Order: sequence, then structure tokens, then C-alpha cells
Amino acid sequence: MTASRDYSFRKAILDDLALLTAWQSNPHVREWWDADEPYAEADLADPRVARWIVSLGMRPFAFMQDYTVHGWEEHHFAHLPRGSRGIDQFIGDPGMVGIGHGSAFIEMRMRVLFDEGTPVIATDPHPDNARAIAVYKKLGFEPSGPPQKTGWGLILPMTARR
Repeated sequence: MTASRDYSFRKAILDDLALLTAWQSNPHVREWWDADEPYAEADLADPRVARWIVSLGMRPFAFMQDYTVHGWEEHHFAHLPRGSRGIDQFIGDPGMVGIGHGSAFIEMRMRVLFDEGTPVIATDPHPDNARAIAVYKKLGFEPSGPPQKTGWGLILPMTARR
């Protein structure tokens, strides 16, 4: 596995919209990510969400976002302490799936968030997404309730603390 120091995160910009749309059209992403609503300029400007392009060396291969869980009315993680962040991500490049990159770059971003003072990191995979759930458990996430229907779909709420 590649050392985490080789991963880099840069803010997603307008020039990335075509790349994100292409990644979201891949079957392995479409299975779990709502690709019918591609990202737009307004999404990138939303101050509640930090959106990242993840690269290995000079090769962009994944998308990640972290967001304030208190930015939406009745968000399913709104009960978490102030400063908590939610995360979502996908590996867009099919050749990079299933070989350890996901857990490595997620762990790297989690360390940054915890170092910045985030008390809890939350995520909400689909309850049938066994691969994602296994990765999250490996990284210290635990289910924090039963599966539930939300405005973003059916989720399994999971949280991690430093």
C-alpha cells in the first residue's frame, strides 16, 4: 500500500466539474452515490461543505467532502456536539478501487479534522454498502443508531471520536 504522505487534497474548483461528472457516471460510483444531480458552481460555493479532489502523486482519483452537521435544518447528525463534521467520498477512478486507497485517504483527512478540533466525525453509508461500512469500522467508526430514512436516502449513521 502507498504511504499516506503521497495523498494530497485540493479544493474542488469549477474546472473539476467535468471530472466529477465523469467519475459519477461510473457504475461503481452510481451504485451508492446519487449521480443524477451533478455538482454545479453553487455546490462548490456552499460554505457549509469543503469539497476535495484527492490525488495520489499527480493523479487525481477520488472525491471527498466534509461538512458541518449543523448546517441544515433537522439534519440526522444535528444532535452531535458543535464543531462535528460529516464526511462522504468516492473513488472515481475504477482502477484505484479495492486496493486500500479509500481507507488510507479517509484516515488522512480524519487526522486533519481531529487535529483541527473536530469532536466527532460522522458518516452515513447506505446500510447495504458492506464495503464502505467495513472501511469505516476499520477506521474507528461505530454505528450510532439503526438504519434510517433521511432526506438524503436510507443511511446507517456512524460516528468516530478521536
